[in-house]
Amino acid sequence: MADLFKEKTIYTVAELTRNIREILEDSFPQVWIKGEVSTLRTPQSGHMYFTLKDEKAQLKCVFFKNASMRLNFKPEDGMECVCAGRISLYDQSGQYQLYVNSVEPLGKGSLQLAYEQLKKKLAAEGLFDPAHKRVMPFLPQKIGIVTSSTGAAIRDILQVINRRYANVHIIIRPCLVQGKTAALDIACAIEELNSFKDIDVIIVGRGGGSLEDLWAFNEEPVARAVYNSRIPIISAVGHEIDFTICDFVADLRAPTPSAAAELVVQEKEQLVLAVESMAKRLTESVVQRLKLAQMRFSHLIKSYALRRPQVIVEQYQQSLDNLDKRLKTGILNVLDTKNARFKPLINLEAGISRLLKTKQSHLAQISARLLNLNPLAILSRGYSVTYLSSEKKLLKDIQGLKKGDILETKLDKGVIISQVEECRK
Repeated sequence: MADLFKEKTIYTVAELTRNIREILEDSFPQVWIKGEVSTLRTPQSGHMYFTLKDEKAQLKCVFFKNASMRLNFKPEDGMECVCAGRISLYDQSGQYQLYVNSVEPLGKGSLQLAYEQLKKKLAAEGLFDPAHKRVMPFLPQKIGIVTSSTGAAIRDILQVINRRYANVHIIIRPCLVQGKTAALDIACAIEELNSFKDIDVIIVGRGGGSLEDLWAFNEEPVARAVYNSRIPIISAVGHEIDFTICDFVADLRAPTPSAAAELVVQEKEQLVLAVESMAKRLTESVVQRLKLAQMRFSHLIKSYALRRPQVIVEQYQQSLDNLDKRLKTGILNVLDTKNARFKPLINLEAGISRLLKTKQSHLAQISARLLNLNPLAILSRGYSVTYLSSEKKLLKDIQGLKKGDILETKLDKGVIISQVEECRK
């Protein structure tokens, strides 16, 4: 038996695994594999672990964080992808797997997929909500511009503004509009312009280009900076057919940088004409009202009331005397027909006074009779009335009373609340 083992090479598990790993890595240093992403998980380390599968087989995949950070989109379960990487073996499990260094989605490009994923995410958070959009100022005094200082966009914007309203104050914050660091530079530029207290509106944009050229305006830092800006923002990225994430978040989208300048600045000549037209209408209106006032004033001067005011006053005085006479005559007629004892009265004031005194005397007699009939009138002479508080019942004897009952004793001025301690016959 010992001789039998001497003729064979005996490996440890680790040795065999290492040899197989070397064979796999030498045979498949770089491969491209097409399949469907499944069971994707991303622990706190940031590495991605998933399975690439088709109808007949499956392959474990590892996508380390330092490589996955270069992706523009996020792989998802069910996504058809082409993964590039090397085949190797994980010693601890003895399982071969693909160590991924890049992923490309099938059907749509990675940038298009990343665009759709971010758009969906930001829309769910409300960054595109119309309620967040602000109205552009009618005539801004100071305009901020975020774009490249050497591109065609800044030249177009300045040319339009100078032609339409040359004396507007402009602050340019140059920034990168293309490349890996462009998005952060654009976001910083927006934040810096927000530190100015008197900027009325900001134009953010660049000239046209491919999806890759415009990609900085599709990244999340730019979208967040536009949304958080306290100053209204016009997005002017690319040509009319180009739509970016920045366009959806901004308060207003312009199809081109030149159009943004036209939207933000009114044409001075048109404003001057409008002001002149309104001034003319105002002058005509004032002149017309003055003419009407002069006509009314002229009519008043010629009126009888202003030429002979004393006559009108005398006529009113005479009318007042007539009314007074008719009033006295009417009252005397009523008194003569209703009561014979008033016939000798000659003076109307004396007759009315006598009538009032008679009525007052009659009222005093009725009041005295009511007061005498009031059962509580005797209280003013030192008497009192007692009630059982719980029943508001007038007490005439002690029948039914018991210790602890609450009594109310009404005096001429005030009420006494007491409690029964003892009842005696």
